[in-house]
Amino acid sequence: MTQHRQGVAGIAAIDEFDDIIDVRSPAEFAEDHIPGAINCPALDNAQRERIGTIYKQVSPFEARKLGAAMVAHNLADALTSNFLDRPRTWRPLIYCWRGGQRSGSFVTWFRLIGWDACQLEGGYKRYRQHVVDELVRLSPRLDLRVICGATGSAKTRLIEALAAQGAQTIDLEALAAHKGSVLGALPGIDQPSQKQFETRLLATMRRLDPARPTFVEAESRKIGLVQVPEPLIDHMRAAPCIAIEATREARIAFLLRDYAYLGDDVEALKDKIGAMKAVQSNETLAQWKALADVHDLKRLFGEFIDRHYDPLYQRSQNRNFAGFTNAPRYVTDDLSPPALDALARQILLQTT
Repeated sequence: MTQHRQGVAGIAAIDEFDDIIDVRSPAEFAEDHIPGAINCPALDNAQRERIGTIYKQVSPFEARKLGAAMVAHNLADALTSNFLDRPRTWRPLIYCWRGGQRSGSFVTWFRLIGWDACQLEGGYKRYRQHVVDELVRLSPRLDLRVICGATGSAKTRLIEALAAQGAQTIDLEALAAHKGSVLGALPGIDQPSQKQFETRLLATMRRLDPARPTFVEAESRKIGLVQVPEPLIDHMRAAPCIAIEATREARIAFLLRDYAYLGDDVEALKDKIGAMKAVQSNETLAQWKALADVHDLKRLFGEFIDRHYDPLYQRSQNRNFAGFTNAPRYVTDDLSPPALDALARQILLQTT
């Protein structure tokens, strides 16, 4: 067990506690939090804003006085609603923004009750720096294999098939809740914040064995609204590649399955097409929107492949990924789930 001062614990001790309690506001928690943490706000969003205003416009003393009353009320609610069933041996780790008064209040009362509660030294701010530092430390240690292929080559589904067969993988698009292209936003699903994306990424990387290959999909720096951290994208671009060369017909068939939901909201699809105005002519965009209006996704996806995605791919892969030129090629005319399972087995047999 990690040694720490009574009532205070460092980052290295996080895994030793029964529960991690984040007492920051719901808005702070939503932006990012330690994986597995429970949100029990010392101050809710409106209360935090009100106390901040009083602190600046009236005085720190008046802010602390009212804030203490609010925290006491919220602490009592948290105890009665969430923790009365915890045993005497329960050990919670509690944190706020910087390991200050909000988490300190909870720790004081929890320890008075008799629980061995500890405050995270430095709070979330220290944890956030830990995430950044660990991404820098762990990224270059990974033995990456970068799956390359033009849009529609089912690279993400191949990553999933590799994982299902026991391979180590990093599914960046799953972590980012976005498929990466201009059409990649997932219906009804918001992307995580940049901080939360990096927290999720670190949680994945911590489970990887550097002595084994790890498969990851070739990505640009941005996946929707989030960016792949610099240490990882730099390591990906220097790593060996595996190239998937699927026929145009197989790619269109795959896109029709994987992006079928685009046909459910024609106006949203046309908005996405409009977002390509910086790289396509108004005439081309008008033609594509007309195809969307008549739900001709097969022809529309063929247009995307021929006039948008493939030209971008041909320009970017040799420039961005050093291992692409000499990458082993896997040619396929079938991107169905059984075919991807077979392709994953073939790749694993030939990967050292």
